[in-house]
Amino acid sequence: MKVGMTLQLTSFGGKPDQETYQDELSLMEMAEGLGFDSVWALDHHFTGYVMSPNPTQLLSYVAGRTKRVQLGTAVIVLPWHDPVEIAENIALLDLLSGGRTIFGFGRGAATVEYNGFRVNMEEARDRFIESALIIRKGLTQESFSFDGKYYKIPDIQIRPRPISHPETRFYASAVSPESAEIFAKMGFGVLIIAQRSWEDTAADYRRYVETSLANNFRPRAPIGLLNVLVADDTSEAHDLASVHMEAMWDSIDRHYHFSDGHLKGVKGYEFYAKMAKTYSKLQADVEAKAKAVEFYRSLHAEGTPAQVLEKLRYVHETVPLEHVIGTFAFGGLPYPKLERSYKLFAEKVLPVLHNDPAFKLPAEQAGAQIGASK
Repeated sequence: MKVGMTLQLTSFGGKPDQETYQDELSLMEMAEGLGFDSVWALDHHFTGYVMSPNPTQLLSYVAGRTKRVQLGTAVIVLPWHDPVEIAENIALLDLLSGGRTIFGFGRGAATVEYNGFRVNMEEARDRFIESALIIRKGLTQESFSFDGKYYKIPDIQIRPRPISHPETRFYASAVSPESAEIFAKMGFGVLIIAQRSWEDTAADYRRYVETSLANNFRPRAPIGLLNVLVADDTSEAHDLASVHMEAMWDSIDRHYHFSDGHLKGVKGYEFYAKMAKTYSKLQADVEAKAKAVEFYRSLHAEGTPAQVLEKLRYVHETVPLEHVIGTFAFGGLPYPKLERSYKLFAEKVLPVLHNDPAFKLPAEQAGAQIGASK
């Protein structure tokens, strides 16, 4: 199994933005030497939640500081951006890094970001599809044009040209089953961001496999992203997770505002609107919120190295992953504890993920990775 780390870059407790960056870039500087396979950047705007407004620019910095690790986006939210510019950014990062790229895409769910970019959320799904088609054409054709509902592009070229066919490593994140079906029909892989039970996620992945095969694409093994906390003993891990996993959970609702029900009636976000009822109850019921936070924690990995390995083994048995990505800097975890968690993971957990046969892909999935984009 490949193993990566994210640059989460979320503001907590009045910590200066520059200090947040310094701490997490320090982790990035260690990643290659510690044996990590990849570094990932996100795409968020206008609040202190994931202060990463340009993931390909951030990853260009990472490319210049590293030689081996892959560089991934988790994810670029296509409806917010001009697809021609995204295609150029992808090609440039691919060239600068020597082809060490993986690109995850999504359509986003935060009203504050859609409003800031002056994009109607009801257009999100169709804009995503058009953008993805444009980006793929721009990266695979010497010149191209496009005549769609939202984007009309004259005959142009994307220069410089990418060097490694990054379009064969396109993934998309999906929370709703409808989105997963759209991505499968486009031949994308699945990037799982832990939000639903792993059993429900397994059912979603099976639908992705069925849809991919029905559309003559070879399904790919998924990439999974989850929070990771490693401590020297169980009680310390529990105490840290109790505070900082809940803080992470709260930061998500502060950014997305799922609990206020504003997504009700928004075309394409019906699945999120259903979530609003649950979130609104949690704001008023302390006991219900405690259960929700406990469920959120159950999706992620916390504990001693042995306990984290056991959780990752359960995840992999439920949804066999080709690549797991850890978010270590979450919920305002103090830097000394963050660095200890990160290094302990690298020392005790990462080698097992790399070498233990339990974390290999099943034979049928491993075979599907060859020529998976065809």
